[in-house]
Amino acid sequence: MKLTKIDVYIIKRFLGAFALALGLFTVIIIVFDLSEKIDDFMENSAPFSEVIFDYYVNWVPFLLNLFSPVFVFISVIFFTSKMAQNSEIIAMLAGGVSYRRLLRPYFITSIFLALFSFSLSAWIIPHADKTRVDFENTYIRDRTRYRLTGIKTQIAPGQILSMSNFNFSDSAGFKISLEHVENGELKSKLYADRLNWNDTTQKWTLTKWWTREFADGNEILTKGSTMDTMIAFNPEDFFRKNDDVQMFNLRELNEMIGLEEMRGTGNIFFYTTEKYKRFAMPFAIIILTIIGVSVASKKTRGGIGLNLGIGLLISFTFLVVFQFFLAYGSSGSMHPLIAVTIPNLIFGSIAFVLYRFAQK
Repeated sequence: MKLTKIDVYIIKRFLGAFALALGLFTVIIIVFDLSEKIDDFMENSAPFSEVIFDYYVNWVPFLLNLFSPVFVFISVIFFTSKMAQNSEIIAMLAGGVSYRRLLRPYFITSIFLALFSFSLSAWIIPHADKTRVDFENTYIRDRTRYRLTGIKTQIAPGQILSMSNFNFSDSAGFKISLEHVENGELKSKLYADRLNWNDTTQKWTLTKWWTREFADGNEILTKGSTMDTMIAFNPEDFFRKNDDVQMFNLRELNEMIGLEEMRGTGNIFFYTTEKYKRFAMPFAIIILTIIGVSVASKKTRGGIGLNLGIGLLISFTFLVVFQFFLAYGSSGSMHPLIAVTIPNLIFGSIAFVLYRFAQK
């Protein structure tokens, strides 16, 4: 497929407008985020080089990629409206270029950006996000003040862990109980006054522990002062935020889904929705590009301002709809694959209708 001068011209305008949108948004989000976190940076003596290269260099690409469909859409609206107002599109169509042929450079560029976005979310951003999370754990999330109370969670099928509180300052939990249930019947129960995480051995140390085992109507009681044991969780399971899911590449995300499936917890819906979202977002870039061209390619009285207003409205609607269905998928109220597909089906239908209307 050979590109014509018109194709190259439109692709350059497309990429130029997209780069401009990314640049402006980058400056805005850094200014707002820095004003919010500068006290944390100064209070925890975060080195300037780490703030720039470990935090912002790794955080900004994630945020830009997250909103890339919207940036693509606004970029298309902006430069296509300018072309329409300057009668460039009318001249192209009058010169024998069909409307369908006019879409080719838009389609090529959107596919390129979609593939690039997928590569970022699947492999590049997860690697960079690990550095960002380490920085936040060191300078923003103060573990010494992070404390959980009233914990009760299933850590594996049939294993229910409870503790009164957990302190991250010393990775210690208090008033522990671990129940083992099979077929609805309690088989054993472990108690401990305290447990501590050992980073070296990657095990938990129980203090003042005792167990009750039930078999054939009998109860066996065992006690001890200290014991090192393996329990299917670690402190990071408590400290991890939902946003940290971005640091998992596709292989690690599949492993986390398998782990949550083994544990039998509701978190599996959140991780599965994130996995499917990474495949759905690139398609949204292509769909919104078609909508943008269809809306902006006609010369209107309102000019660029009207088209940008329409573009912002559609962008906001897309984000609301997408987040609405993501919430349903993450909570398990809807199958994650269906949840991330519905917004693309809705806006894909809108793109088809607007495209047919723009051809007339």
